[in-house]
Amino acid sequence: MTSLAWILISCEPGRERDVYLQLLDIPVVSEVSIVYGELDMVARIDFESEKQMSKILIEDMRNVKGIRKTETLIAVEV
Repeated sequence: MTSLAWILISCEPGRERDVYLQLLDIPVVSEVSIVYGELDMVARIDFESEKQMSKILIEDMRNVKGIRKTETLIAVEV
């Protein structure tokens, strides 16, 4: 079963477009939106396991140049 998480992203000033394009190149990133407010963008990732999610966050997201900070919100069923 596929799970999903929303990644709240703060970028280095002026790097929003670069980050946006790099995120779209990550296969499990299904959606990226640039937003107004405290944060710069929100990305949706779809993953099969916690191990895969950890790899995405630790390896893939950390390699995106221009990301300053992230916060991960994992969706749950109620």
